[in-house]
Amino acid sequence: MFDGLKEKLGKFKSDVEAETESESDGAEPAGPDGEADTGSAAEAEDATESGATTEAEDATESGATTEAEDATESGATAGSAGTDDGSDGPGLAKKAALAATGRTIVTEEELEAPLESLELELLQGDVEMGVAREITERIREQLVGSTRKQVESGEQVIERAIGDALREVISVGQFDFESRIEAADKPIVIVFTGVNGVGKTTSIAKLSRWLEERGYSSVMANGDTYRAGANEQIEEHAEALDRKVITHQQGGDPAAVIYDAVEYAEANDVDVVLGDTAGRLHTSNDLMAQLEKIDRVVDPDMTLFVDEAVAGQDATNRAKEFNDAAEIDGAVLTKADADSQGGAAISIAHVTGKPILFLGTGQGYEDIERFDPDEIVDRLLREE
Repeated sequence: MFDGLKEKLGKFKSDVEAETESESDGAEPAGPDGEADTGSAAEAEDATESGATTEAEDATESGATTEAEDATESGATAGSAGTDDGSDGPGLAKKAALAATGRTIVTEEELEAPLESLELELLQGDVEMGVAREITERIREQLVGSTRKQVESGEQVIERAIGDALREVISVGQFDFESRIEAADKPIVIVFTGVNGVGKTTSIAKLSRWLEERGYSSVMANGDTYRAGANEQIEEHAEALDRKVITHQQGGDPAAVIYDAVEYAEANDVDVVLGDTAGRLHTSNDLMAQLEKIDRVVDPDMTLFVDEAVAGQDATNRAKEFNDAAEIDGAVLTKADADSQGGAAISIAHVTGKPILFLGTGQGYEDIERFDPDEIVDRLLREE
């Protein structure tokens, strides 16, 4: 997962590094007549190569602040109050001052083309438009005017800005799912909703296994009472996992099925009720009314929206529509292992204000993992 997005972010890092390096190469200190003082630069270079310590280095090593550093910290350039060209950005003199202390600065001009390219690449990778813009703006805010010390590489500075921007966008609403299960009065009721065929029932089975591995018992309830074969499907999962499943006849009341499951859990000290529901569109008035009835009758502790990661922009739009129609508490993305872009995973939390909680990563019951924003960002930025 995320191979396409990882490639796009890697290209952005390279583009910014190339821009800043080219600008830095051309920023030579200005001489008294306003032209670049190449002689002085050469002398400084000779002194460095011969092992001699420059006055600036002596001052730095002794703990004193050089004139160049004073100019940088006060915002003034060497010999001028603004920039060399009268603009608000840093001029050549300030860049020279920064270079003397082993630091560089990133300008908005250097970032403009790479950020435009990144935004376009994110959109092509199924990242929602507002989210793509939010990411690039956050990167711009962190990088423009930033300086780095000599011990840092340009890549480290850029990577940190990208990581912070992504983390802020995809961490929206995150909570510790296991801690919430542990703290809640039992049984805790979780209802799963979403469009047809995205893997709700399989996700219920996977989560039942995930809970068992952490010491929690669960019962399944088939609130998908209209689809032919729905009872058989969930019963197969329950048999494979040795779980109790509550079902009614086809066409029955979904709220009544889940209510019966809650009563069973209370009578048998079961920790979690996992309730399936019929696949629906947010525009299906009858089915949305069913969700409202489940809310009234059962009052679930969580409603989780399930969709396929490979649906990309469609999954993001549906998550927003479901949250608007019947408020969700979080999302589960299936088929994450088949999604090379990651656009839905990057977008859903920011668009809905509700977190992605789990990723389905394969066909087995064990193929489910918690969505950890820090791990996702690390995966996107990690060098293979």
